[in-house]
Amino acid sequence: MKSVNFEGVFPILVTPFDDEGNLDLASFDRTIRFMADIGVDGVTIIGVLGESNRMKDSEREQLIKTAVFAADDRIPVVVGTSHSGTAVTRDLSQMAESLGAGGVMVTPSREPVPNESRIFEYFAQVSDGISIPIVVQDHPASTQVNMSIDLLLRLVNEIELVSCIKEEAVPTPPRITNLLNGMTNRSVPILTGLGALYGGFDLARGSHGFMTGFAFPEVLIAMVKAAREKQFDTVNALYHRYLPLIVFEQQPGVAVRKEIFRLRGLIDTGTVRHPGANIDPQTKEHLAALLNNILPNIDLTKPLEI
Repeated sequence: MKSVNFEGVFPILVTPFDDEGNLDLASFDRTIRFMADIGVDGVTIIGVLGESNRMKDSEREQLIKTAVFAADDRIPVVVGTSHSGTAVTRDLSQMAESLGAGGVMVTPSREPVPNESRIFEYFAQVSDGISIPIVVQDHPASTQVNMSIDLLLRLVNEIELVSCIKEEAVPTPPRITNLLNGMTNRSVPILTGLGALYGGFDLARGSHGFMTGFAFPEVLIAMVKAAREKQFDTVNALYHRYLPLIVFEQQPGVAVRKEIFRLRGLIDTGTVRHPGANIDPQTKEHLAALLNNILPNIDLTKPLEI
């Protein structure tokens, strides 16, 4: 596996299930291949969007094997390996590496008494057990952990395998500026998450791309390309056109995004594993109307031409 350059677009993928809630590996394989075909820079699996908290270890192994096989060295596979226990996170990261992952995405868990030194030790001990890059996910909304800019910079400066920061602590634009200004000794890319909710603003502040689950990565690829060429009028035009869909996708849960993946022909069902809720009929109708308004007469199963 060649080294990973964490710039560009790394979609976080849903985990497909059949109607009974079992893994649908055929749909997962199809999704990985589609993402490689449209030109993403990598994929991220078994994140929050991938219902990682509802996975058995044996299922994680199946998903990683399927993804690495389907990627076929065309794109790197980044695996979410976060766990509330440091040793378990290290073990899951070692499993991901042994199965061919190009990197791991790791975020700390909330402790009764917040302690940034413990968080640093958490990442350091995970790093000591592997040799592939670590993406530091800064996502307080899901973890209830607030990492200071100083802590993130320390992780970059002192842990060689920390190779990217996925910045999802709002407000993200000023944090991106502060991180970039603070990387005086060593620099790593910063990727935008949160479903691209603040994507236009983040790119203007210097974000290097996206690691997020928006179901139309083609849009994000076009935004990143325009930002690299300093064409921010184009970035803003794309952002404003698709923002209603980005916002709609960002509703709590993963049902809306899984329904879009289904409509795109990537997964057979939009089943969310219990106790998560599936999409309701009214939301499904609202989504269909929104898609028809933004993408009229477009075959969603084909790559979008932006």
